[in-house]
Parts: sequence; structure tokens; C-alpha cells
Amino acid sequence: MKHSLQSALLTKPVKILLVGAGGTGSRMLEKLVCLHKALKAKGHPHGFDVVVVDPDTVSPANIGRQAFYPGDVGAYKADILVTRANMALEDAVWASCVAKLDTQSNLSAYDIVIGAVDNRAARLGILRGLENTMSGLRYWMDMGNRRADGQVVLGQVSSRRKVGEDKLRLPHVGELYPELIDPAFEDSDDTPSCSLAEALEKQSLFINPTLADFAGNLLWNLFTKGEVDTHGVFVNLDRMVVTPLRVDPAVWARFGVVRDGRRHKVIRPSIKARTDAKAAIANAASA
Repeated sequence: MKHSLQSALLTKPVKILLVGAGGTGSRMLEKLVCLHKALKAKGHPHGFDVVVVDPDTVSPANIGRQAFYPGDVGAYKADILVTRANMALEDAVWASCVAKLDTQSNLSAYDIVIGAVDNRAARLGILRGLENTMSGLRYWMDMGNRRADGQVVLGQVSSRRKVGEDKLRLPHVGELYPELIDPAFEDSDDTPSCSLAEALEKQSLFINPTLADFAGNLLWNLFTKGEVDTHGVFVNLDRMVVTPLRVDPAVWARFGVVRDGRRHKVIRPSIKARTDAKAAIANAASA
């Protein structure tokens, strides 16, 4: 089974929002520059129009693992990366935004949102921001990792106003792993690393660029072939294992994804647990 690219994205400027400009996001922006130039060379009339959003500044611990240099320390990550990208583009001007997304955001201006974030609250902001659109389907590509393993998942998000559902819509990471959009499951250790050595204790040196490579290649296949039979990948660098995520409702069903023609809101597991607990108490009281 294959997923086909929305035909309009082959003729119009492709509006992309890259959320996160750190370990994976900084490498992903490099891939987007390459993709833009390559697609233009192959005949795409406009290529990509990218906005990078990130609230953070470059720290000394970022140098060596992320795409920054000593002279960047103290500057905003998004600004630095976009300035560098624009120097390479020549025919386009991309933009940066020093900010955070939240659940009130509206991402209707974008065709593809790429999440390179390291926390569940940011993922929830992306999902709800895409659901806040008036209509249509938009792509959400999620890249996430732990120390030496991670995932790339290309999904589609529909407006919350939509009643019905396309049974072949690509499930997004929040449907496959609902805990990844639940801030209640956030790791309590979110203290920034003070040095590169400390940062490398938390993340393998090459997990971020590896995920960016797979994400870039997925977009390359989608835009050059017009279709893909794989919409994600799971990578484990310790074991040197790569597992594809196929475009297949039977595979999605094993993750608990329901495709019955109706739109199902993704409920955060912590909220579902509280709701179930209240229901159990009410049932016990009435018994």
C-alpha cells in the first residue's frame, strides 16, 4: 500500500514550519536547504518556504553536537540557523521566530510541520495547533529520540471541525504513541547540560543527524516519486537496527489506531486514566 503526496504540493510553494532548532532541528534545517535546492533543480517551480521556531539561545554545551560554532554562543538558535541557510539559498528568504508553540496556536499557514522537539508539551502544542485549522489535512513529521534510539513518523492531522475521517490518512505520532503528547509523562530531569561531555551522557553523538537523514530521505522520496510505502522509521544505534513503519492499516491497528470512518480525538493517557478512575468510583457508589 502507498501514500500519495497531495498534488498541490508539486506546484505551489511548500510552507514548512520547523519546530525546534537544537540537536535534531539544526541538522534537519541543513537537509531542508539541500532538498529545496535539489527539488528546484529537478523542476519544482517554487521549492520550500521554511520558518524555524525555537525560544532558546546557543550554549557552550551545544558546540560539537549541534550545528553551531563557538561564535554563536548567546545568540538565538533559530536566528543563527536561518541566517546561515539564507546565505546558501540564493533564491529564497526563510524566516526565524523566537517563540514557543502552545495548544492555542493555529498552524493553518503551513503544509508540513516538522517537530524536532524534546518534550511532550511541545508535541501537544503542534498537534492542537494543527487541529485548530479551519479545514484540510496537513503533514506532521515528528522526530524524537532517547539516548541512542529514536523515531521519525510522518503523519497527517485533520481539523477538529472535521466529522468524518479518511481511512487511509497517515496516523501521526500522537496516535501511535499517545504518551508522547502527554506532559504528565515528562521526564523530571530537564536540566540543561553544562558541557558537551555531560550532554553526550544523555544522547549519543550521532542519533540526531541520523534521524535528520532518514527524515530528509522520506521527504525526498515523497516529493520526487510522488508516493511512499513507508511513512516512518525506528532507529536503534546501539543495536544498529532500523525498522520501517509501513503504510498499512493492519500495522496501524497494532498500535491501537482506529479507522472506522469517524474522527477520533487523541486523548492524553493521564486524562483518560483520571476519567476512568472517576467513572469507577461513580459506578462503585451506585452499586
